[in-house]
Amino acid sequence: MKIERLNPTTRWSDATVYNGIAHFVEIAADTELDMAGQVSQIFTQAEATLAAFNSDHSRLLSATIYITDFANLATFNALWDAWLPQGCAPSRACIKAELADPEYLVEIAFVAATNPI
Repeated sequence: MKIERLNPTTRWSDATVYNGIAHFVEIAADTELDMAGQVSQIFTQAEATLAAFNSDHSRLLSATIYITDFANLATFNALWDAWLPQGCAPSRACIKAELADPEYLVEIAFVAATNPI
């Protein structure tokens, strides 16, 4: 089976799809935003990435959430719960982590099922 890569560079691809499963990571492009702003931006970016593979956030299989401060977890969870369609919550892990840029408050690694184009 062919591996599809979205916007590959030397270091990473925006997303990788194999056998109908997409893997991708999103971080906020604007690190001056607060937690709610960064999360909202990540969700918008994730929807665009999923759309590139004819998928959407109702087809998420799992998410690994890296959060720098658990004081922000309630804010994250409220936005997460509102964003996901009813009955479509993926499996997830939430990890307190130090991220590559100290301005990042959250990073999410997604795995999703794609739809044939």
